[in-house]
Amino acid sequence: MTRLRLSLLDRSRTRLGEDHAVALRATVERAERAEELGYHRFWVAEHHAVPGIASGAPAVLAAAVAERTSRIRVGSGGVMLPNHRPIVVAEQFAMLEALHPGRIDLGVGRSLGFTAPVREALGTTRYPPEDFAADLTALRGYLTGRGPVTAMPVVAGPPPLFVLATGNGLEVAARAGLPVVVGGPALTDDDGAIARYRREFRPGESCPEPYVVISLEVMVARTTTHARNLLLPEAWAMAESRTSGAFPPLEPVEAVRERQPTDKQRATIAAFLSSALYGTPTAVGVSLAALAERTGADEVMVSTSTYDREELAHADAALTEAVNAA
Repeated sequence: MTRLRLSLLDRSRTRLGEDHAVALRATVERAERAEELGYHRFWVAEHHAVPGIASGAPAVLAAAVAERTSRIRVGSGGVMLPNHRPIVVAEQFAMLEALHPGRIDLGVGRSLGFTAPVREALGTTRYPPEDFAADLTALRGYLTGRGPVTAMPVVAGPPPLFVLATGNGLEVAARAGLPVVVGGPALTDDDGAIARYRREFRPGESCPEPYVVISLEVMVARTTTHARNLLLPEAWAMAESRTSGAFPPLEPVEAVRERQPTDKQRATIAAFLSSALYGTPTAVGVSLAALAERTGADEVMVSTSTYDREELAHADAALTEAVNAA
């Protein structure tokens, strides 16, 4: 079997009591380590007015990452098209491609703002699938020089487009002949959604065959218990967001373990942990290889966070060793 590509998505998670600038600098530093470890891509995220996430401008953060690295591919996971005009997105990523040729990716999605006030601030409160498909077509036109006006700068080869396949995103990507990033329920529904994407895929100039990136939380540590504990800060933040509507900064493992979650929060934490892969390097390597085999994935994009950045750095290194040994 071809060696599985391994990539990272970093959402610039903030820590309790920490300046947001620290989280952004940590993202850039993590990208530098990822390049040294041999990761294929390093993507950054777009979230607006979310207390626990410092990254609201992926093109700007990707520029900082690309400037501090030299080989790893850099991109967005992703730019949310409801929030931007297609020509502006095309210009931003053409600029990145011109400055860092052959290293830039453009992942796009259709998620709206986290809360109603955020959606109103962004100016989009409704974004049906047909609008996403139309914006995706327009974006491709500008990137390839086929739009109604010319997006600047003009580059010899536009950055590849990826669709973050939430909802009907797999169907849109298949019709457009684009690679997909798949996570969540699509990884556990007997692969029906992924299989449909492959069946309905229409080959295009930039992507002649289906390409599937699976995305999930993966944590590697010396013991399974320790790996599970390292996932608890993110699991608690998810549970808190479902309760209060606010996605909070990460807290230390010890603080999270002392909390008394409600039944609803306990269920959210359990669901989060059940959708993640965690354990020792050997166990995670085997599980990840099995998941990739079952889904036919071409690549794995790991979106893991934890409070302790030193532990996260160890986990990133251990994961590459685990995948290489599997």
